[in-house]
Amino acid sequence: MPAPDVAALLAELERSEPDVAESARLAVEWLAGGEALETISQLDVCEFLWHTLPVKVRGDRHAIARALGELLRLGGMNRYAALCDSAATERILRVYAREGEEAGSAAYHQALEATGVLPPDIPELSWSSIMGPEEMGAHVACAAALELAIVAGDPVDREELTRRWLTAERPELGGDCWLHRVQGERLNRWVLGRGSARRELAQPFEVRLHAPIPAPDGPCLEPLRWLLDLARTGIRLTERLNLATAVVQEGAGRFAWPPPRGRVVRVEADLPPLTALRELAVELRAVRRSGRRLVLTPTGRAMLDDPRRLWEAATSALLAPAQGERDLDVSIREIAMMMLVDGGEVAEAELRDRVAEVVNGEGWRSAGGGRVTPDDLARPMAELRRRLDALHLRRTDGLASPSGAPWLLTAAGRSAALAALRAQALRPRQYAGLG
Repeated sequence: MPAPDVAALLAELERSEPDVAESARLAVEWLAGGEALETISQLDVCEFLWHTLPVKVRGDRHAIARALGELLRLGGMNRYAALCDSAATERILRVYAREGEEAGSAAYHQALEATGVLPPDIPELSWSSIMGPEEMGAHVACAAALELAIVAGDPVDREELTRRWLTAERPELGGDCWLHRVQGERLNRWVLGRGSARRELAQPFEVRLHAPIPAPDGPCLEPLRWLLDLARTGIRLTERLNLATAVVQEGAGRFAWPPPRGRVVRVEADLPPLTALRELAVELRAVRRSGRRLVLTPTGRAMLDDPRRLWEAATSALLAPAQGERDLDVSIREIAMMMLVDGGEVAEAELRDRVAEVVNGEGWRSAGGGRVTPDDLARPMAELRRRLDALHLRRTDGLASPSGAPWLLTAAGRSAALAALRAQALRPRQYAGLG
């Protein structure tokens, strides 16, 4: 059956219902953008009715929605036409009008999720709210596949279908898959970054980060494995909800974490890397507090049972934003990691100077509005040091004051740095406030 011709449909509507023809013309221009109606999907129709129409289009939105429904019905697209005058559309438009854009947007997202055609996040890919052309193409293709499966009446596992659609080799992509296309797009965007110094530093990583970074041979991330293993039977906490003294002393003896300024280790506060380790385990949702005990979660148990999953989760967390951190702080840690990844000892002052130069080239400014100085780097660099030391990824050589030691990653630390940079490069882009 040939696709309905928009001009012919509008002409027919002009003859039969001239009062709604102009509203229908306005709606279909927004919806199809001059393309044939056969190119639109259920996701397109829902996004127009529940977001574009109430936010960007002026006029009587209810009337415009009904006019679009008449046009689609004339074209034999009854399933899409039904959305135009559905109770869900009426309700969402009312929410926008009465309660504002934020409430309307919440109603839109809830209704869109209920349709089943919205591709879900999967472990291999979390969707961006700001999509490049490749990611948009992948998202549209997945949504169309979900819609077809639902219309066919088959049981639909949305996550499995999305994973299959993203990872299957496709002739139209020259044998590539959508997942690789999206990852390549994100990696390229990350490499381009901001500022010539940042781009020059990042350029070699476009090839190095193309494939996942495997865990090195031999033991690694042993402190995290130890803590999660203890949590299988529960880790006792003090009245102030710190780790019990016995656990602190066991960790100090097992991993030779040097306390600040040679302080005698008695409580958790005497061992900053252990505190960082516990915080990391909580951030990964591998442990949770139950009363005065720290217990292993199903996620933590899965990490212990799957070394690859543990490696990917822990390394991804190395550059994840800490509570209260700004984008500048994350950028500082990311740049420092790029400078450290190939080994070679770097003095603290030298590393700060080099990082500050790149950060200023990106256009960042200090909290006071001036240039970023090496002193402004103290807190994010200390956070990076805490995370690396917690996982035994940085050489400290038993120094009594590891904070003043030169920076030198272990062999496992260099692999972890590459894995962390890859996770950072492939992260989804979000609008401010969306993650």
